[in-house]
Amino acid sequence: MGRKKRAKTCDTLSHVKEDRISQLPEHLISEILFHLPTKEAVSTSVLSSKWRNTWRSVPALDLYSAKFSNFDAFLSFVERFLDSNREESTAHSSGQLRKFWSNFHDLDGRFKDFPTRWVDALTRRRIQQIDLTFFIFYPAHKVPALNIYTCKTLVHLRLRGAKLANAESVSLPCLKIIYLEYVKYPNESTLEKLISESPVLEDLTLVSLSTANATGVQVCSKTLKRIRIHKFQVVIDAPLLECIRTEIESGKDFEIINVGSFAKLDIDVALGNATYNISIVPDILTDICRWVRDLVLSSNVFWKDILLYSNSGPVLHFRDLSRLDAKFSKSDLEMLPTILESCPRLEYFRLELVKDKSKRRERKKDPKVMFATVPQCLETSLKFVELKRLIPGYEGEIKLVRYLLKNSKILEKLRLDVYYTQKKKCDFLKELVSSPRCSTACEVLVL
Repeated sequence: MGRKKRAKTCDTLSHVKEDRISQLPEHLISEILFHLPTKEAVSTSVLSSKWRNTWRSVPALDLYSAKFSNFDAFLSFVERFLDSNREESTAHSSGQLRKFWSNFHDLDGRFKDFPTRWVDALTRRRIQQIDLTFFIFYPAHKVPALNIYTCKTLVHLRLRGAKLANAESVSLPCLKIIYLEYVKYPNESTLEKLISESPVLEDLTLVSLSTANATGVQVCSKTLKRIRIHKFQVVIDAPLLECIRTEIESGKDFEIINVGSFAKLDIDVALGNATYNISIVPDILTDICRWVRDLVLSSNVFWKDILLYSNSGPVLHFRDLSRLDAKFSKSDLEMLPTILESCPRLEYFRLELVKDKSKRRERKKDPKVMFATVPQCLETSLKFVELKRLIPGYEGEIKLVRYLLKNSKILEKLRLDVYYTQKKKCDFLKELVSSPRCSTACEVLVL
């Protein structure tokens, strides 16, 4: 009797689980599978009879060619998917393919068999997102030249290791995002057309592009809001631009003709490269003075060069700068008031403290920190301060906190992200409580 009862219970539970799956609306099942890699979507076909062929109607393909037994098997699967997806598309998707993502790692070097007609098929299927990655070390002649210049529905184009065909004309009325990395292009005209003739382009990434006799590319766009550039020379004319992100290795990758008057500039120095060309500093500082309201300097090595330039020339004044996100080493902390003095309208300041790089087993005493002056921004504009990665046992950081609390007249919030042991944190909090505050409205958060 008990055995029958348990069997009945198991059958009931199984039936309930099956009903929950089978009762899901078809468009909801398709949407769930849309966010999975195609291999995982295919594996759901064993869940129930209703799911057996559902993956075929999902408006997305997400595949890595190296996961197949050979390249021909990969090509065959894609061909069959495009055909079956068109034929078995649901009323919800209406035959539209929203995403096509593929990573081509062709071990046989047979890219000549890559069916470029896929691009035409994707265009007919009103594709929204194309994301193609080719193994970047393949010679250019083994990579097919892609012609992705005409599509009424394409919103997001991401190419890595690809090669572009020559563009006679461009018609991409919905394209908002272009991401090109290690891409080979035939000439400057092709790339400039792709950018300038995309009428709603908002986000552009150009990393390590190459062509014969490259001289740089004009980035002209009336709609562009964000650009990231690395190892590629551009001249920027984008009146609505809000953010420039760049990484310095040897020189400056960009020249600004026209950008939004309150743009954000995010600069980093390439990891392990502390000997970039210092002559670019004046040019970058001029850009900051003219165009930048929000500045992020992700490398602490840049500050010393700014200070050296300031000492050898006129005092810097970033009059429009209202947000500063910076990284300082312990040895550079004493120059902080000088930097803040250059920002008379600063409202938000985020500082990350990092340890000085030193040779293995080399121990140095922490430099003594003295804050002798009070910058104008502390008295008139600074409202929010965030200090990140405070270093346990470093005397300079509590001096910095006291300095900010004592001299910031309109400070509204001070946020401290500490990486302390419980005992060190208790000692730090005691010091913090005893510190005088100039702003009675200041809220202090310790995380």
